[in-house]
Amino acid sequence: MKSSSTLRATATAAGSTAGLKPAPMALLPPIPLYRRLLRTHRKFLPKQMRLLGDEYVKSEFRAHRNVENPVHIAWVKIGFLTEWQMYAQKIEGDSWLGEKLDSGKIDKMSDQQLGQLYELMQAIQKAEREGGDETL
Repeated sequence: MKSSSTLRATATAAGSTAGLKPAPMALLPPIPLYRRLLRTHRKFLPKQMRLLGDEYVKSEFRAHRNVENPVHIAWVKIGFLTEWQMYAQKIEGDSWLGEKLDSGKIDKMSDQQLGQLYELMQAIQKAEREGGDETL
C-alpha cells in the first residue's frame, strides 16, 4: 500500500473579519474625492443643504490646494482627505442624521476652525428660521 499525505482544506477564520479590525479604506486622491463630495451632495442632500455644503467643500479644497509647508502637506494628505472621505461615506449612508460632533475632535480644533463651525451653525439656524425644517 502506498503511503501518501493528503492536505485537506479546513475552514478557518483567516478569511473572516470577526474579531479583526476593518480593512483600512483606500484614500482617494484630492480631485476624485472633491468630485465625489459634490456628487454626494447632489444625490443625497436637499437643495439648501447642498448649496451650503458645496460652497464649504469648494472653499476648503481651495484653501488647501497650494500647501507648501511639509508638515501641512502630510496633514493634508492624511487628515484632511481622510476626514472628507469619511464625511462622504456618512452622507451616502445616512448615518449622519442626528449625529453630534465628537468632543475629542472639537477639543483638537483651532480657534479659526471653531469660528468656522460657529458660522456654519449660524447659517443653518438662519436657513431653518427662514425656510422651516423641510429645507434642512
